[in-house]
Amino acid sequence: MQRIGFIATENFQFMSFAALSAFEFANLVTGQAVYEIRVMSEHGGNMRSSMGVSIGTEKLHHDGFDTLIVGGAVGAPPASPALLDFLRASMPTVRRMASMCSGALVLADAGLLDGRRVTTHWYAARDLQKKFPAITVEEDRIFIHDGPVWTSAGMSAGIDLALGMVEKDLGADVARLVAKNLVVHHRRAGGQSQHSVLLELSPRSDRIQNALKYAESHLRNPLSVDELATQACLSPRQFSRAFRAETGQSPAKAIENLRLEAARLMIEQGRLPIDIVAQETGFADPERMRRAFLRAYGQPPQVLRRHARIAAA
Repeated sequence: MQRIGFIATENFQFMSFAALSAFEFANLVTGQAVYEIRVMSEHGGNMRSSMGVSIGTEKLHHDGFDTLIVGGAVGAPPASPALLDFLRASMPTVRRMASMCSGALVLADAGLLDGRRVTTHWYAARDLQKKFPAITVEEDRIFIHDGPVWTSAGMSAGIDLALGMVEKDLGADVARLVAKNLVVHHRRAGGQSQHSVLLELSPRSDRIQNALKYAESHLRNPLSVDELATQACLSPRQFSRAFRAETGQSPAKAIENLRLEAARLMIEQGRLPIDIVAQETGFADPERMRRAFLRAYGQPPQVLRRHARIAAA
């Protein structure tokens, strides 16, 4: 059995607990008590969350933990010296040390992230990098594991982090089954962006939204302005004008970004040949996709695939 200690700090965010369900369901789908979850806080007793709901916790203790996870909090004060000392003392004894969202600030204060690649919520990423220059903060990542240290972006990304741990421990088949039971994707790659193209475009009208949703599910199509305008029930000229007004981008640029997002995900998570990925995402040929990757990411698809495999190892 692997004992997982979840550390709740003042004003902890309740959504952090969603990630712990991945370990709970790993026990259910395997029919074994693989994981034991203990919730702790510095002083023990009832801890009040940021939404006002309290939970019972155990006082911090060293008791054969395999993994320690520091949860995220909303507007919490800096971590106490006692908590930081506990984390430092625990680091040599646990297999994994992890944080969700702003929990990375606690690990950083303890000096446990120096020299490592980490991520946190995009809102806090630049402050984390400025305050701790010995850390390499990758602000546009879902989660990262660098050696024994795992860090995730926002609260929901903690689920991806936990699924990554389950996959590491029990294999991809179990992790997929856990994700299916949780009704979540298995699993967003750690290197996947915290932002989505559709979310960033954020069109106001249903017509432009419908055209973008159509484009996202028909990337193999040419997706000309005429084709998209038909989905929006507008003339091509009206569509182009409305699209730019609502998104700040031309239709061509937005479609390329959708193709890039889909292609990067396929490259990082799958084993399809590069030329097949190019076809499936509408780039037509690998060279055109390579040029688009260099413009957007500064690296060709093969390098991103290699980095994703190294991170998953």
